[in-house]
Amino acid sequence: MPLRVDIISDVVCPWCAVGYRQLKQASAETGHEIGVYWHPFELNPDMVPEGENLKDHIKDKYGSSDEQSAQTRAHLKALGDDLGFAFNFQDDSRIYNTLKAHQLIHWAGEDGKSHDLKQALLKAYFTDGKDVSDVDVLVATAASVGLDAGKARTVLDTDEFAELVRSKEAFWQNKGVRGVPAMVFAEKYLVTGAQGTENYANILTQLSENKQ
Repeated sequence: MPLRVDIISDVVCPWCAVGYRQLKQASAETGHEIGVYWHPFELNPDMVPEGENLKDHIKDKYGSSDEQSAQTRAHLKALGDDLGFAFNFQDDSRIYNTLKAHQLIHWAGEDGKSHDLKQALLKAYFTDGKDVSDVDVLVATAASVGLDAGKARTVLDTDEFAELVRSKEAFWQNKGVRGVPAMVFAEKYLVTGAQGTENYANILTQLSENKQ
């Protein structure tokens, strides 16, 4: 049986994109199969509808200087290149609220497409620079992974899964998750932050050996 890994993350979290791909690489290198389950987390639940300039947002939220921000972006781009994921940061890159994106990911799970949609949304935001709070963008992204565009639009227009998503977010916050990515291995062991391929490989190996 694959080792269960619950990943709490956001589609505008660069370290979430990195952490998952490090985990995936560790799984491939060690041969320890994983079963990934995605859970919602909003980095910016109170974000204004039009979003904010990403550099300005990071500066205000974390006190980062322009130089520190540039260094972080360069580091993320290098990590992404090594992992086969393209970060295309621009001076006018923006960050958005993701409640609707998480609703769509939940809905996609009913067709077994939550993983595909999650990856497509990460690419849409970080690689293609799209507004992942925009209904048209979300619908098009859903259609790109084989989901019904009309049904996707209805889900988003009605916000039918909004309260469910918020309850899931509250569940993980009550479990102590304050930042993402956060991964729960085998429904027992919480690991936060992008840990690197080697560390994930050690975790997978240790837990797989414990199952035997």
